[in-house]
Amino acid sequence: MTHRITIPDDFPRALGGTRAEEKLRALGEVHLYSDKAKDQKELIDRLKDAEAAINIRAYSHFTRDVLTSCPKLRLISIWGTGTDNVDLAAARDLGITVTNTPGANALSVAEHTLAILLSLSRQIPRLDREVRSGEWPRLEMVQLSGKVLGLLGLGAIGRHMARMAKGLGMDVMAWTFHPSQERAKESGLRFVSKEELLKNADVVSLHLRLTDETRGFFKKEDFDWMKPTAFFVNTARAGLIEPGALDYALQSKKIAGAALDVYDQEPLPPEDPLTTLPNVVLTPHNAGMTPEATINGLMMAVDNVESFLTGREIDPAHMVVKGSR
Repeated sequence: MTHRITIPDDFPRALGGTRAEEKLRALGEVHLYSDKAKDQKELIDRLKDAEAAINIRAYSHFTRDVLTSCPKLRLISIWGTGTDNVDLAAARDLGITVTNTPGANALSVAEHTLAILLSLSRQIPRLDREVRSGEWPRLEMVQLSGKVLGLLGLGAIGRHMARMAKGLGMDVMAWTFHPSQERAKESGLRFVSKEELLKNADVVSLHLRLTDETRGFFKKEDFDWMKPTAFFVNTARAGLIEPGALDYALQSKKIAGAALDVYDQEPLPPEDPLTTLPNVVLTPHNAGMTPEATINGLMMAVDNVESFLTGREIDPAHMVVKGSR
C-alpha cells in the first residue's frame, strides 16, 4: 500500500526543494501545499485522505474538529518543538501519534537570543539609525560581563544560552520545573526560586515550552519583582506571558527594556504599542531560521515519518503523543 503524506502549510517555503522533500517522496505519495489554507475547511480538505502529515507552520491549527474530520490520519510530525497549535488531548483520544523535533534549532535560537540581547544592551538599532542619518550619538550602554543572567527554563536552548553567556563573563542562575544538582553542575549554574531569580537577575530570558501548564506563566506581578535596570528577553512563545503584563512593565518602566522574537499576534501589527517604544528590540519570529537549523529540523521531521510508516521505533525524545491508530 502506498502511504499518503501531506504537508498542508509549506508557506513560506521551507521543505519544498530540499533533500528532506526528496527523502519524503521516497516514502510514499506526497502532497505538498505551498500556500496557506484560507480556513479550517480547506485545511481539512488537504488532510482528509492523509495517513501522515508534516506540520511546518504554527498557523495551521489541528483542532479536534480538524482531527475528527480526518479519520485516516495516523501521524502529525511537527517541524519544531512547539505543539500549542495541535489539540494534543484530541490526538490522544483519537489515537493519533504526534512527534516534534526538539533541539533541531536550539543553537540558532540561543545565538539569536544573545544577539538581540546585545542589540538591546548596546542600543544597536538606535545607533545604526542615527549614524545613517548623519548623527554621531554618544550613548551610555550596558556591559553584560559581570551581570547576572536568569534563565526561566533549562532545555536545549537554555543550556546553549547559559554556555554562551558564561563566555561573556555573565553569572548564570536558572529556574526550572525539574532542578537537580547534576543538571546544575553540567551547565555550570545554580538553580534558584523564581522569586530569587527575578529579584537578582540583570537579564531575564524565557525558555519554556508553551503548554496548558505554562500559559500565562509570567505575570504582571513578576515584573514588579525585577530590577528597574533589568532587561527581559523572549524567544520562546508570547503566550507564556500574561496578556498585557509586558506592555505594563515597559510603559511603567518597571524594567529597562525588552528584546522579543514572539508576539501575541503575528505578524505584529504596525500599530502595536511595542513598535513605538525606544527600549524594545523586535525581530519577526525568525530566531531559528538558519540553513543549518532548517535542514536539521526538516530531516528530523521526515525521519519521524519514516520511523512511523516503517514500524521502526521513534526517538522517545521526539514523541509527544503515542497514538494507537
